[in-house]
Amino acid sequence: MGKKTVFDTWKKLQGIIKKDKRYSIQAYQFIFEALDYTASTLGKKYDSTKEEERHVTGQELSEGIKECALERFGYMTSKVFEQWGITESADFGEIVFNLVESGLMGKTERDTREDFKDVYDFTQEFDIKFKFDGKYDLKHDWNIFKRKE
Repeated sequence: MGKKTVFDTWKKLQGIIKKDKRYSIQAYQFIFEALDYTASTLGKKYDSTKEEERHVTGQELSEGIKECALERFGYMTSKVFEQWGITESADFGEIVFNLVESGLMGKTERDTREDFKDVYDFTQEFDIKFKFDGKYDLKHDWNIFKRKE
């Protein structure tokens, strides 16, 4: 990516933040990271001319965001999202469509903000599954920091 492209992208991101102050710039940056993670996980091909080979749906992206965040932030995921202004999966749709409207992401005719609504419950996915119950011996059980399925 050339300097002009990076600069243009940065300017567009700053413009989004000025218009919609709900989410931090880190939230937008993370959505790009999570899109790459999701596309890679699903075997999508960015250079394909066939839409179904390269497109990631809202639901797929929401799940990818969750998995990418849990890998990256672990039990701190909900706090990180909270710091960025994200409190529910619908916020991902708002961020994605801000990026679409600024020309930084694409969409199909079928894609809507609603695709991101109520995909999963934040409390269930990011807090309850990481609840510590005090039954661990830290000297012998390092698995307490792993996500419970």
